[in-house]
Amino acid sequence: MTLHRSGRLYLSGLPARLTPHEVRTHAFDARRSGVDPDQVREFQARVADELAELHRRVRLLAQENDRLKRALRDWQAMHARECRPPNDGHW
Repeated sequence: MTLHRSGRLYLSGLPARLTPHEVRTHAFDARRSGVDPDQVREFQARVADELAELHRRVRLLAQENDRLKRALRDWQAMHARECRPPNDGHW
């Protein structure tokens, strides 16, 4: 499925990651019964801060996931060497 976001095309079916900067700087159309612009900016700042923290956590979890995958591969390789028969024949 082809979707659009912020004038950009993407084909994955998943939206591009929303950045804190986009949240902070997004402009809304004016309406007759509008809202308090200061409240909107305050809310945008809170959402952007939370989004930045979530991005940081995702990055840390991805790094931890990579570390665990490497450790598991190392353990599997070590275990496979230890379990080989003495004559290096087939298992």
